[in-house]
Amino acid sequence: MLSLPVLLISMLLFLVLFFGIGFLLNMLLRMSWIMAIVYPIVCIFIIDEVRFVDYFLKPGSSFSKLGDKITSLALADILILSCGLFGAILSGVIIKMLRKRGYQMF
Repeated sequence: MLSLPVLLISMLLFLVLFFGIGFLLNMLLRMSWIMAIVYPIVCIFIIDEVRFVDYFLKPGSSFSKLGDKITSLALADILILSCGLFGAILSGVIIKMLRKRGYQMF
């Protein structure tokens, strides 16, 4: 069980971390929503305990284990991962706003 300060700091860290990663990827690759698309894959790597290759070699059992793991997530985990998704989406929105206002480097 996480204490409230640890939960809030973790949520803030995930938001800032994935906002920053998304912002940098958007600047380098010039694709505004790249991190929002990649983020679910990152979440799967954070959540699962199955090797990546097993998703191709044994898809039935691997996706079954992933589904069980996702449904057994605690509320704190869901909140923390949701803040990361919000940060990834926010980076795309900010990049779009900067490009619309004429900033060429973004």
